[in-house]
Amino acid sequence: MSAATVETIYFEKKENRALDYNITQNVMNDTLTLDEVVEFAENPEPRCPCVLLLDTSGSMQGAAIEALNQGLLSLKDELVKNSIAARRVEIAIVTFDSHINVVQDFVTADQFDPPILTAQGLTSMGAGIHKALDMVQERKSLYRANGIAYYRPWVFMITDGEPQGELDHLVEQAALRLQEDEVSKRVAFFSVGVENANMLRLNQIAVRTPLKLKGLNFIEMFVWLSASMSAVSHSQIDEQIALPPIGWGSI
Repeated sequence: MSAATVETIYFEKKENRALDYNITQNVMNDTLTLDEVVEFAENPEPRCPCVLLLDTSGSMQGAAIEALNQGLLSLKDELVKNSIAARRVEIAIVTFDSHINVVQDFVTADQFDPPILTAQGLTSMGAGIHKALDMVQERKSLYRANGIAYYRPWVFMITDGEPQGELDHLVEQAALRLQEDEVSKRVAFFSVGVENANMLRLNQIAVRTPLKLKGLNFIEMFVWLSASMSAVSHSQIDEQIALPPIGWGSI
């Protein structure tokens, strides 16, 4: 197979919180499976990958996990209203409690079936971050191998606590890796604290300032995420994209 030229679109955070997109070129020659060839042949649209990194530890039991599940339904409903976003935005879900679970591998929004999550166990946040970043790296390699253009991937973490039940050095390694990936523009990582989340600890882990969710307003948050990803999916080369106002949270 001949080498495929891939346009990779990145963004940088500005002081006005607009997102500035730039284009780079990558070339990769790779061996593909039949399923991969079929997937991207049927839908060669550029991809906007987003990993939802979700805290499903025991402290999320009750109203919080129920509201989170409702929010996932609203994300699906909003994304499929936009025909371009439905084919360009890709969703994956990784949950972290005492274990790390890939609940949903990357699928386009029109193929996304929101799961019903349950809450239990501790908070393996560091391991969850590593898994999300691994998935992003693997997915980008797959895009390049198939000649698929892609926007800078997002990881959107939602938690109501802080790392618990794992070694401190694992969390610090995750924070360092996250910092390197942000500086190198390999990923855009957003973190949202729910209810009694330790916002100071989140700020130590994430590069971008964490946001505090107002109450259990998951639906409005996921509507915002849908609007943001839809805006990215409609963007053009060298276009600056301003994200919608954040009415669901605060710094």
